[in-house]
Amino acid sequence: MASPASQYDVLIIGAGLSGLAAGIRLAHYEKRVAILERHTTIGGLNSFYQLRGRRHDVGLHAVTNFRPPTLKPLGPLAKLLRQLRISWDEFDLKPQCGSRVVMPGADLRFTNDFERLQSDVTERFPEQVDGFNKLDAAAMAADTFDESPGFLPSRDRVREFITDPLLEDLLFAPVLFYGSPTPHDCDWRQFAILWRALYREGFGRPHDGVKPILKTLVRRYKALGGDLWLRHGVKEIRSSGGKTVGVTLDDGTEIDAPHVLSSAGLPQTAELAGDAAELPTDPGPLSFVESISVLDRPAGELGYDDTVTFYSTRDPRTGDRFRYANPEEPCDLTSGIACSPDNYQYDEPHAEGCLRLTVLANPQYWAGLEPDVYQDEKARWHAAALDAGRDFGVLPDLTGAEAGRVLDTDVFTPKTITRFTGHPNGAVYGSATKLRDGRTGLDGLHVIGTDQGYLGIVGAMLSGVSIANRLLT
Repeated sequence: MASPASQYDVLIIGAGLSGLAAGIRLAHYEKRVAILERHTTIGGLNSFYQLRGRRHDVGLHAVTNFRPPTLKPLGPLAKLLRQLRISWDEFDLKPQCGSRVVMPGADLRFTNDFERLQSDVTERFPEQVDGFNKLDAAAMAADTFDESPGFLPSRDRVREFITDPLLEDLLFAPVLFYGSPTPHDCDWRQFAILWRALYREGFGRPHDGVKPILKTLVRRYKALGGDLWLRHGVKEIRSSGGKTVGVTLDDGTEIDAPHVLSSAGLPQTAELAGDAAELPTDPGPLSFVESISVLDRPAGELGYDDTVTFYSTRDPRTGDRFRYANPEEPCDLTSGIACSPDNYQYDEPHAEGCLRLTVLANPQYWAGLEPDVYQDEKARWHAAALDAGRDFGVLPDLTGAEAGRVLDTDVFTPKTITRFTGHPNGAVYGSATKLRDGRTGLDGLHVIGTDQGYLGIVGAMLSGVSIANRLLT
């Protein structure tokens, strides 16, 4: 059986999007690179799996920063494709039909045309239009590549421009749900990144989900001579005299390299490096329960037309603010994200429909459940979340006579996320602390991915590319 070489220029821990992108960039410049992945498949938090004869995506709601190739090639996605030497057609992204954010008293629609959101704000919040435009200008002017440490609160900055609490929460809900590891708020640089990604540019998706993106990345990486080793977990990052010297695998094999890029997250990287790197170990408090319902027809035929819906049943105008925090109950049914992979502008529809629903969850509750009650609790809270979304008018009725429309269901929890990614607490967005420059304090060891502070699918890949570029200079 083939095995990794004993020495490389760079070792990458994790075959997620950031690791694959970093590997491509380094291999393009003829660095000898190996990606080491503990699990049996690629993708990390954005992967796919087979269940009862169907393939499901993990993590992918939408690819942000969508700009069609007919427009001037600007923005993060165009930059990423240039850096990876990948053509637009290889990702095969199709634009969204349209998304919205809904709360009692108002909703806002947004598409890949920013004027749609501007129009809704003008119509529903005419007294806030000037502040909204100034907020847009501030977000677009923000230095999102600022690597200085510390947390810059977004709520305080946004309130310089927006005085209506309902509009504030409407604008924050997609931003927080799509990438914040911090309860109720996010760093201003993250806010600016997501403002551009969600509102200024928008959503796209391949017809076949995340698989063609991952396959394209792996094909490109291997064509450049990179090694990819699945079922090869890292037990230790070795160092000597304050410098990285390599890793030890789970089976005791030692591989030497002067550079290691870790997409494992800050707590895991800290554990692997031991006392050689002084890293934050907070795992991040926020996690989710998500369900996938396979339908006998496209979701639009059942009354769900949005690409993504961010919603909250709480009314900010009465002081009942949108809550983005770890709930005390197993799941927070007052808010959520619904989406359908059907609702993109594909050339051909899917053979079966799909509806996904995501709600905030209590990681400690789900981690502590005994096996004999775990499945029952997943089913119970899935049904409760669907009912809450239906009662609020966001989701179609999938009960009673309509229950037969659901052909299959899968539900995953914080416990599932921890099992398959190693992230403590099932923390999808990682630690609340971010190492924006990727430096760990140990020479040769860099963090890439979620805990570098880049967000979403495009952000994860740009994280890997940015650190790879630093090693090349």
